[in-house]
Amino acid sequence: MLMRRYEMPWRRAYESYAGAAWLTATAFFATVGATGQLPRPLALPLALLCFGMGVLRIAQSVGTLVLRASLTGRAIQVISTGELARWCRKPEEVFLGFGFEWRPVHSQRLYELAKVDYREFRVSPRLLTLLGYESKPQPDAEIGLPYIHGVEPREVPLHRPLQNFEGGTLLVGTTQSGKGVALASLITQAVRRGDVVIVIDPKNSRRLKRVTQRACQDWREADTFLEFHPAFPETGVRLDFTFNWQKPTEIASRIQSIMPPDTAGAFSAFGWDAVNVVVQGLVELEERPNLVKLTKYIEGGIEPVLEATLRRFYERTLGAGWRELPEMKKLLHDAHRGNMKRPSEAASADLLAFVAYYEHHIAQSQRNKVIDAQVRTFRHNREHYQKITANLLPVLSMLTSGDLGQSLSPEPFDADDRRPIMNFEKIERAGHVLYMCLDSLPDPSVATAIGALALADLAARAGMRYNLGGYRRISLFVDEVSNVINQPLIEILNKGAEGGIFTTCSMQTLADLAKRLGSEDAARMALGNLNNLIALRSKDRPTQDFVVETFGKTAIHSVRVGLSSGADAHLGDFSSSYSTQLTESFEEMVPADVLGKLPNLQYFASVSGGRIIKGRFPILDPGVDEPKLPKPRPATATALAPGQVP
Repeated sequence: MLMRRYEMPWRRAYESYAGAAWLTATAFFATVGATGQLPRPLALPLALLCFGMGVLRIAQSVGTLVLRASLTGRAIQVISTGELARWCRKPEEVFLGFGFEWRPVHSQRLYELAKVDYREFRVSPRLLTLLGYESKPQPDAEIGLPYIHGVEPREVPLHRPLQNFEGGTLLVGTTQSGKGVALASLITQAVRRGDVVIVIDPKNSRRLKRVTQRACQDWREADTFLEFHPAFPETGVRLDFTFNWQKPTEIASRIQSIMPPDTAGAFSAFGWDAVNVVVQGLVELEERPNLVKLTKYIEGGIEPVLEATLRRFYERTLGAGWRELPEMKKLLHDAHRGNMKRPSEAASADLLAFVAYYEHHIAQSQRNKVIDAQVRTFRHNREHYQKITANLLPVLSMLTSGDLGQSLSPEPFDADDRRPIMNFEKIERAGHVLYMCLDSLPDPSVATAIGALALADLAARAGMRYNLGGYRRISLFVDEVSNVINQPLIEILNKGAEGGIFTTCSMQTLADLAKRLGSEDAARMALGNLNNLIALRSKDRPTQDFVVETFGKTAIHSVRVGLSSGADAHLGDFSSSYSTQLTESFEEMVPADVLGKLPNLQYFASVSGGRIIKGRFPILDPGVDEPKLPKPRPATATALAPGQVP
């Protein structure tokens, strides 16, 4: 049984010799039958039998030659946006380029190629063209080995149901392997489907942005595309990442998620509390919190917020003449004469009197928890307070410096700034496409903080969408995910599908993610939330091992040939033996080292719950103007019930 399943195509097409012999025999029997040298009732069946066997053997030899001819691989293909649209006529499907489903027979062929020099078995690709196969061989100048894709001569357009991608997709590949091209294709399809699209691009790929703009130009309204770039704030929109929240504590949690981690967690916890005290105070005063206000009151002191909060509290509880109360008048008199110790220079005499009255004359049952927290912060030693907020202030300062502060903490009443003010709720409701360039090359710290804060806000929005019920599908694309990953993004990967967020992340190596998260175990835990894996060329061994573990193993057959001979002491005594052994062992479905030899834009993928495919992405050229095709029908309805699969 094993022998019938074994195949060795990397050899000469010996079947052609047998085919030629059978066709010669056909001619012989036809001749002797026609000349009467053999009775025709006998010659004709023999001629037909020989002809059938000849055709069979020639067909087998052609199959071997076709397979060998496909070892020249496939050249990089460039298509226009119109051509891509023709491959994406069904919005409920995702187009993954061209290729084939990877089966055990392909693994067998690949393992056999590792034993030989594939160049010795190449056949002119013109044979493929003559037999009706599309033949555009990979030039020698291109990166990678062509035979990896050539183990299957026939490729087809690859489509998978959109529903299979709700669990998240990971793109892995080294520099210039084709991650940007893959993202361009997936983003264009998301725009065409009518999704809300959010692209987080740390390195500011001009080509990827042009593709996104072209997709909006072709398939959406004129004002759909939005851009944010910290280096060119005047050309984009202003983003308010503290606008959407259901509980004031959510803002503190967002700020905490972008703080650098500390071992014990004490500094992170105190940073959360410091932000929460300010946020609660601003909400009590009916002011909308933003990053600039948080920085101002954490760095400069809580005193202005506390004083305004106490004034409002006394007016509400003690009446309009609260300043004329005897106890209050006495405290104000002592404070203005300098008889009270100031915790900080920012504390006014009025504030000292207000706090003293609150502490000594307001009953415990009448006190306000928000004011209690502010008074506690006010009484805290200022020097110690600055030390324990040392992790928090640098992050806030990065996000509020210069023009960036006006872009991330927009002032709606600033008549001189006409840039649109956006937040994720407005982007979602209007169906926008937001392209966020983080500019990580010149300023990686700020880029990381912006990206992490955006993801924290989006995670909060996902929770809000899940709580409220209806939502519009969001396609989130995060390039170079190791630059911005944080706990909110992991929560999006873990639970975002239930909130209608389809996430696609790209990275170069597992080590990059491990460095960001602290350990390889933490990186693997985060990646475990992504159901689909698309692996382009990767040179890093741990990354290769992670990929091939996902693909699993298959049975590989190996032939072992033994030949021995010997002579005895007696003249003429001689012995020899020949043996063939076919063995089977379980090996990786795709050898790890093959991932480092993939040509640009070619990939192995595990999608739809373990379906392995070998494919290649075509380059999408956004510069070719073509007549617009009809806009596609949206893949799903705008509003979906909680937990309903889009």
